[in-house]
Amino acid sequence: MSETRRIALGIEYCGTAFAGWQSQPHGNTVQDVLETALGRIAGHPVRVQCAGRTDAGVHALMQVAHFDTAAIRPLSAWVRGANSWLPDTVAVRWAAPVEADFHARFCAEARAYRYVLFNHPVRPALASGRAGWYHRVLDAARMHEAAQRLLGEHDFSAFRAAQCQARTPVKVLQYAKVSRISDYIVLEFRATAFLHHMVRNLVGALVMVGKGAQDGAWLTELLASRNRSLAPSTFSPDGLYFAGAQYDARWRLPEAARIIAPLPLGLL
Repeated sequence: MSETRRIALGIEYCGTAFAGWQSQPHGNTVQDVLETALGRIAGHPVRVQCAGRTDAGVHALMQVAHFDTAAIRPLSAWVRGANSWLPDTVAVRWAAPVEADFHARFCAEARAYRYVLFNHPVRPALASGRAGWYHRVLDAARMHEAAQRLLGEHDFSAFRAAQCQARTPVKVLQYAKVSRISDYIVLEFRATAFLHHMVRNLVGALVMVGKGAQDGAWLTELLASRNRSLAPSTFSPDGLYFAGAQYDARWRLPEAARIIAPLPLGLL
């Protein structure tokens, strides 16, 4: 029997037309199309594990995943070969051999997300599906100041979806930044891990602060309440991007596997 090898991948995708990352019976997920493409190259069924599962409509700038295979192929086959079988909205950017104990999810020390919000009275057309939209003027500096109150280890139950399956609502938010670039507001978050809908719920709360309906103290009170019913509705998935996962240098992943990948040219 051939020796099994473990391969890590860096994947970029536009999630607009997909029902999320995780495999579903209907097959319309990023995991489904990726496994099908890799299986064609490997010559056997392939199962892929990722760093952070994304919901329907959510994108990835640098998703990290791994799979096991007995097939001997050049790394280019897992990139260009797989891409020839993938839809235009999904692309493998790099492939690298890793040790058998590497796991894209469990070895990740942190994860990062970006939310791109078009802040203009008129909805966008070219950025439709790739950016969220809010029509009233938002104060990005005020939002950034409020976001700093969320840093550190907290119980994020107030920003947790009812269907969240995480074992604990306690997470460590390491980084939060809100900045304006012309008509866009970009919100960046990095944490050890995130709860289901946590980023979209944080965005919804920060929009309330940005439009002047609430202040930073309200955000602190909301966090302390641990009560999801007190927080605003979950924001649209359109502008959410999984930006990358951070790993120890011992795994020798490519430089492209950086913690926060750049947004694609032309989006802003």
